Amino acid sequence: MSYLVVADLGLCQGHQMCQGEAPDVFGFDDTTDLVTVLQEHPDESLRSDVQSAVKYCPAMALSIEEEQ
Repeated sequence: MSYLVVADLGLCQGHQMCQGEAPDVFGFDDTTDLVTVLQEHPDESLRSDVQSAVKYCPAMALSIEEEQ
């Protein structure tokens, strides 16, 4: 099963916690001070890191959508 990583830029506050948890999946745009999703469909091996990023995002701006 694959999954989609979603970042709500309207909620993002630029804390960059996601980069610490999943640096291969999340980046940061210095111009806008917002998260960027480097991999919308990361490998299953990165799921745990992405879940941690979603969990620890202070603005709750990240989510995982399961795909079939």
